[in-house]
Amino acid sequence: MEMAYRERWRAEIAELQRILSGFDLREECKWGKPCYTMDGKNVVIIQGFKEYCALGFFQGALLKDPKKLLVQLGRVQAARVMKFTSAKEIATKAATIKAYVREAMAAVKAGMKVETKPPQLPVPEELKEKFRNDPRFKRAFEALTPGRQRGYLFHFTGAKQSATRTARIEKAMPAIFEGRGFLERR
Repeated sequence: MEMAYRERWRAEIAELQRILSGFDLREECKWGKPCYTMDGKNVVIIQGFKEYCALGFFQGALLKDPKKLLVQLGRVQAARVMKFTSAKEIATKAATIKAYVREAMAAVKAGMKVETKPPQLPVPEELKEKFRNDPRFKRAFEALTPGRQRGYLFHFTGAKQSATRTARIEKAMPAIFEGRGFLERR
């Protein structure tokens, strides 16, 4: 079980594993980390980071979180983590951790899942203009998978100036016509 910062958080990981051992969950190694599953579904995972050790709830957005302990990392929609910096803190919050895990297990048992939908990115004016002037290009862009479209939109809208957006669109056109995503360009 290889895990980033595993040595640094050895005591905290052991404390979380001790708490989780009291549940009818199966401990598996996924992504090099201790992951706890129920009926083949991921419930929680223990992760060591540079600044903290975390207990990640795969469907954490469904939990009530009365103690406001769950944190959303980045743009993830479903997952939430509880952050800890000491084994003592984990032991102190054991009852709360158990309550959250019980709720997460109940959500899995009930088949609940966070409904995820990709964030809608704005279509820049420069791209709309290009679509109006070149219907073939518009069809090629619309034929891309939603993920590839988002990748390009993210890239295009990341430019502050109109000229830069236009240049990015021009440069991306050959790859779009070939059906390749932004990160697949040669």
